[in-house]
Amino acid sequence: MKEYNPLEIEPKWQDYWEKNEFHRTGNDPHKKKYYVLEMFPYPSGKLHMGHMRVYSIGDVLARFLKMKGFNVLHPMGWDAFGLPAENAAIQHGADPAEWTASNIAAMKQQQKALGLSYDWEREVTTCLPDYYRWNQWLFLLFYKHGLAYKKKSPVNWCPSCETVLANEQVVNGGCWRCGSEVSPRELEQWFLKITDYADRLLDDISLLEGWPQRVKIMQENWIGRSYGTDITFTVKETGEDLTVFTTRPDTIFGVTYMVLAPEHPLVEKLIAGKPQEEEIRKFIREMQRESEITRTSAETEKVGLFTGGTAINPANGEEIPILVGNYVLMSYGTGAVMGVPAHDQRDFLLAKRYNLPVRVVVNSPERDLTAGPLTEAYEEPGILVNSGEFNGMDSVKAKDAITEWLKERGKGGYRVRYRLRDWLISRQRYWGTPIPIIYCPECGTLPVPEEDLPVLLPTGINLAGAQQSPLAECREFVETTCPGCGGKARRETDTMDTFFCSSWYYMRYADPHQDKRPFMKEKVDYWLPVDQYIGGIEHAVLHLLYSRFFTKFLQDCGLVDASEPFQRLLAQGMVYKDGAKMSKSKGNVVSPDEIIQRYGADTGRLFILFAAPPEKDLDWNDQGVEGCHRFLRRVWRLFEQNMHLFTAASSGSKPAEDGFSALGAEEEKLQRTLHETIKRVTVDIEERFNFNTAISAIMELVNAFYAYFNEVAKKDAIGAAPFLADALEKLLVILAPFAPHITEELWHLCGHSESIHMQPWPTYNPDVLQAEEVEVVFQVNGKVRGRLMVPVTSNEEELLEIAKGHEKVRVYLEGKTIVKTITVPGKLVNIVVR
Repeated sequence: MKEYNPLEIEPKWQDYWEKNEFHRTGNDPHKKKYYVLEMFPYPSGKLHMGHMRVYSIGDVLARFLKMKGFNVLHPMGWDAFGLPAENAAIQHGADPAEWTASNIAAMKQQQKALGLSYDWEREVTTCLPDYYRWNQWLFLLFYKHGLAYKKKSPVNWCPSCETVLANEQVVNGGCWRCGSEVSPRELEQWFLKITDYADRLLDDISLLEGWPQRVKIMQENWIGRSYGTDITFTVKETGEDLTVFTTRPDTIFGVTYMVLAPEHPLVEKLIAGKPQEEEIRKFIREMQRESEITRTSAETEKVGLFTGGTAINPANGEEIPILVGNYVLMSYGTGAVMGVPAHDQRDFLLAKRYNLPVRVVVNSPERDLTAGPLTEAYEEPGILVNSGEFNGMDSVKAKDAITEWLKERGKGGYRVRYRLRDWLISRQRYWGTPIPIIYCPECGTLPVPEEDLPVLLPTGINLAGAQQSPLAECREFVETTCPGCGGKARRETDTMDTFFCSSWYYMRYADPHQDKRPFMKEKVDYWLPVDQYIGGIEHAVLHLLYSRFFTKFLQDCGLVDASEPFQRLLAQGMVYKDGAKMSKSKGNVVSPDEIIQRYGADTGRLFILFAAPPEKDLDWNDQGVEGCHRFLRRVWRLFEQNMHLFTAASSGSKPAEDGFSALGAEEEKLQRTLHETIKRVTVDIEERFNFNTAISAIMELVNAFYAYFNEVAKKDAIGAAPFLADALEKLLVILAPFAPHITEELWHLCGHSESIHMQPWPTYNPDVLQAEEVEVVFQVNGKVRGRLMVPVTSNEEELLEIAKGHEKVRVYLEGKTIVKTITVPGKLVNIVVR
């Protein structure tokens, strides 16, 4: 045998798998299906270690399940629209389509070099017309059902990217991509009515049993359903209604001030011409730079500025001041809150700071709160006081009574509110899916007829000089004919948020070449839901929520049967080096290409799976990579030194299933280790996703093989050749999902012509695992003094007698008094003496 050379072995087998279409998948009704999917990447041009980690996790699972007899779908594609390509085009004068295609080619080659088992016949690329045509088709379906609409609204504007951002894309007041400060702007925008699905999206979280709890909590919080009461106050200066949402209508008589969000449209009217106008405008600008998390944090000091306006309380007619505050959000409730300082600690602190009245309206059953000033808010249930006709009523019952009272007077009513807002999908950029809408001066707003799809992106656009949407400056694109009257009309020049593309791509994989519809129902129903989805925690709100929304909508339209897209979700951890996340700016990036060139893909895969459980962060360690490479070389040498066994085995008879009757004691011990390892690896992959412990078990098995061959002379081993050859082959099979290239090479060197990845996954024999003897460790005062094989049936008393009689233990017991014994059956006996 030659020396282990991954640079020679790996390309050979990659070509072999591709030529023989090993990874092609069809719909097979006779097999149980399993859909393994890693989140598709943006084609930036280079894979990083985060990519390598998520792809290796998915590939191990796909290969394992295929060997277990499943019909496995394991596809890959490209989330190819978006700002980076457009920005690169502006910076380098490149065409976005050419830049993207070049990056895809480079990354695809890197993926193939990792030995990933993708069915490339199902590849999807979202920037190609054969994909974004169906984005447009789906948009029109939303439009037809009244779920796509356009309205003028304040939006988040990134001046650097020159585009609108969804609320979820504003991070700490900055653009999620470039970090530039985001500012508000009023624009006509297209939205999807995701709020119509808020209850289902929230209620069906209970169906997501295979999702991490933290992701489910993030989605629950983002949807943010609250049951309460809307109460309508009146603005004295303008006569306008000012509605607040509260879960404590029982405290309405204790309201002593109102607070508006800085973004509330009423603020401008209230401060116009007032002395504090400029101070408040400055405050509003400061709030636009802060994230919602920061503004509402318990650690953030609550700030309020008086607008000069007053509101009239519908319960008692009292006039109360209106403030603008940092802790009130326009995105939740109505953007206005009533201040009840006696019964809300946040309100209490603000009232004390600005010397606002504190009025008790819910008294404690244990003490009279009205007897003196409060030192903190009383937030528990109690009895109403200072509340007019409701005095003496239990505060819990008063919630309904007061809500009904307000409802009768046209000043309030029951309400369920959500933090979730409709999804803003308009983008004023070029590199995205054109929104298929036409504006006619005679016919109004019209959808592009289905037979005219796709609306193609024009080429040759001057992106560098665009001061608005680049498409708006392209006359050939904008000018069109009205499909209604045949007159002159203009096209919509906004493009779609790229999250639209990624909200249904997993369905397209089921039927990627379909040209009549996005997919055929029977094909997508065969594969959906995705059995295992793998990707980063950063997508917990955006992508995953939108994908759930799409799936439920398409189910309502009768296009799919599934109500949820992803049955199980694995959010893998980050990859760090030297204690920091890998990044070019920190100079701590390790490229997958470097690892492949130096050690081979199998080593890189093995290390990134061995270094930490998949859901935990991983700290890159060069010594650890070296260690994994040494392990693979040990495996190679193990076969190199024992290849004669396969020749001897081919002339002998294969052992019985349990092998017990024909094997000696050393072989039985090795066989037991083999079956224990098969069990551990199977359970670790299938049930626990503990790839690191699975690899550790395989390493221990390799050690057991070396120990066996060191113990038994070669001439003795020949007699057990059939068993040993079979055991070594099983070692290769369970290592194959982790290190597909070296195992394929060794498998063929052992005399096989069919791929190792087509072999059935080995099973373990429970009878073999039931050992007759087990090694027990003997300790004296916690120090190991001896070991002995004893019957597994030995009880504590028998083990203690065996230990005391052991020749190496007796020496340490002579002349000593035994004060305590600790016995763990099957493992150890510890004798404490003095």
